[in-house]
Amino acid sequence: MKFCSGFFALLLLFFVLVSSAAQAQDHPKGWSDKAKGAAIGGGGGAIVGGLLGGGKGALIGAGAGVVAGGLVGRNRDKKYHPARYNHYVNNPKKRVPVPVHHYVHR
Repeated sequence: MKFCSGFFALLLLFFVLVSSAAQAQDHPKGWSDKAKGAAIGGGGGAIVGGLLGGGKGALIGAGAGVVAGGLVGRNRDKKYHPARYNHYVNNPKKRVPVPVHHYVHR
């Protein structure tokens, strides 16, 4: 009798864990192209600014790189990942229509 109740408890736990893992995700996971662009642009701008202008140049280059990389990444999100772009755009007029086949989360 103990074996049967223990087996049933493990089986129930298994189904609860499997069903919670199979639910649809609310938002895409990982870094967006906007975040990647800002990080890469900031790093590259800091290196180039540091080589050309020292410490102050590194700060200016990092700031310019973050802004430029973020803008490029935002445009990539808008073009290639409209669901992710719509997730961080607050203005409903600026939202991009999401094709059904275009964005598939894996």
